Amino acid sequence: MVNTITIEEFLQKAKRLPVLDARAPKEYAVGHIPQAHSFPIFSDEERARVGTAYKQQGHDPAVLIGLDLFGPKMSGFVREAEKLAPQKELLVHCWRGGMRSGAMAWLLDFSGFKVHLLQGGYKAYRHLMQGQFEKPRKLIILGGLTGSGKTDLLPYLQQHGQQTLDLEGLASHKGSSFGSIGMAPQPSTEHFENLLGMELLKLDEQKSLWLEDESISIGKVHMPKPLFDQMQEAPTIVLEVPKQLRIQKLAEEYCRTEKSLLEAAVLRIKKRLGGLATKEALEAIEAGDMEKMVDIALTYYDKAYTYDLAKKQHELPLQLESINPEENALRVIEFAKQHKLI
Repeated sequence: MVNTITIEEFLQKAKRLPVLDARAPKEYAVGHIPQAHSFPIFSDEERARVGTAYKQQGHDPAVLIGLDLFGPKMSGFVREAEKLAPQKELLVHCWRGGMRSGAMAWLLDFSGFKVHLLQGGYKAYRHLMQGQFEKPRKLIILGGLTGSGKTDLLPYLQQHGQQTLDLEGLASHKGSSFGSIGMAPQPSTEHFENLLGMELLKLDEQKSLWLEDESISIGKVHMPKPLFDQMQEAPTIVLEVPKQLRIQKLAEEYCRTEKSLLEAAVLRIKKRLGGLATKEALEAIEAGDMEKMVDIALTYYDKAYTYDLAKKQHELPLQLESINPEENALRVIEFAKQHKLI
């Protein structure tokens, strides 16, 4: 039996049932429902062939070509589906909820599966995700110069009952030229939005949400503008940590990093650092003097962040004398309560 359901019902069922994405591999790679398995009815080349036939010859010839391609694969699809869903119940979608997911749903239904088909397809899912970024939220932004330990505070805030969201974790990038070091490859902007939207769906809209201050770009990934605009208007608690502590923290992190990665990061900001500073930073890396390298890089990053901070509408500076995240989380919560943010 094929049961057509809304995106809300689909995501609820996806918590316990396998999701099959019948779109082509390239479509899946750009962005997908996080729980979904790539289960393409056509390869990228086959999809292009059917699409070209549709444009040049019309609907009926394209359908026949599609059936020729689909037919020999049917038994393979059923066997693979049985591995993913031994209980014989699953979810299927394509781009718009049209022919591809319809054909896959028919085949699996015929083979004894209980199939739930997504009405409106992946397009309906994307619409739901975009809607999450436009909802008004009670945001509190954690700001501060590079090395202030903003990201480190998030899990400790969560331990004390606060809602947090790690944007850099979702984007797999720490936001600077050095931000990809030690991180997995970044998702596309579309898939970052999917991951972010799914996290927002889990949260209580009536409670405050803590986010780290970010530029509109986190590495190669772009923030959804409606959410970014809300972040710009939200109160920002600016962590003011002594520069030497920040240098020590970052130097300790980078001393375990391959020199070639640090050199590449420095060269990426060569124009902004200037020739002499770049030369000195590279020499410091070669000599293993990470504190000197960090000090040079912070000259640029501190200036850039101070410039961005000036655009904020509601800054609340908080002086901290340590970079102990557990202690600082308690300080930040108390500070937020004093200013009636939570």
